[in-house]
Amino acid sequence: MVTIRNLKKSYKAFPVLRGLNMDINDGDVYGFLGRNGCGKTTTMNIIADVIPKDEGEVTLGNGERKIRIGYLPESPTIFGYMTAREYLEYIAACVNYEGDIAKRTEEVLDIVGLRDAADRRSKGFSRGMTQRLGMGAAIYRNPDLLIFDEPTSALDPQGRVEVISIINRLKAMGCTIVLSTHILSDVERVANRIGIMNGGVLAEEGEINAVMRKYGGDIVNIKLRGLTQENKIALLKVDFARAEFNNETGWFRFGTENAEDTARRLMKLLAENDMVAENFNIGTATLEEVFRKVVG
Repeated sequence: MVTIRNLKKSYKAFPVLRGLNMDINDGDVYGFLGRNGCGKTTTMNIIADVIPKDEGEVTLGNGERKIRIGYLPESPTIFGYMTAREYLEYIAACVNYEGDIAKRTEEVLDIVGLRDAADRRSKGFSRGMTQRLGMGAAIYRNPDLLIFDEPTSALDPQGRVEVISIINRLKAMGCTIVLSTHILSDVERVANRIGIMNGGVLAEEGEINAVMRKYGGDIVNIKLRGLTQENKIALLKVDFARAEFNNETGWFRFGTENAEDTARRLMKLLAENDMVAENFNIGTATLEEVFRKVVG
């Protein structure tokens, strides 16, 4: 769906994109990640033809036809005096929608969960409702590619759930989506591929599970009963990979590539030092931990 090669963009003397290479496949929900100011929004604006590139190639689709793009900016502008239905009908006029506008408006209201609020003026909408209406505008023309810039930013937990539910619904409909967000747990819930920006280039890209295995590995967590300073030193001094202790929770955390072997070694150490595990579990690294490892 999108192929980017050696993309460069500078603002005055400051280079933001330094030779970006990126591939988004048809049907992907692509988690586009990176620190603030790393060039994500610049990249998305270039894909959407909002700003020009300096150098490089951006190929959309197979080159045989012009693909349609729906773009949700981080803070969509909604006319507060309009109802949700009026706003979507306004969007239909803006994009010269050629189908049945009344029918499509009702379809979009249903997809974004605003049918019951269709005739309310949007100035009274919550942040989550406003974001969903912005998503409705982005999907109105049945675009080939959707770009969502921080769609769950500043939303309360319920608002985030509602937006993620819409993304999952669009994913089931076969939409190709670029999702940029700092809420990495949301990316874990919906994305099948990710790209991590660092230093103006893509530092890592691939299937999310493969990237998680490459950088994450397994995690062994232990909480001791009657923890003493001597116990703490004994555990942290042992040659375990990525050993950490959380002072607030009292949990020891050990990153490992072989959880079973690490667990056996820890149990042996506890027995030899007369330590008792109050709680013990094996899990996997989170995307947040992988992200920190990739960008440093």
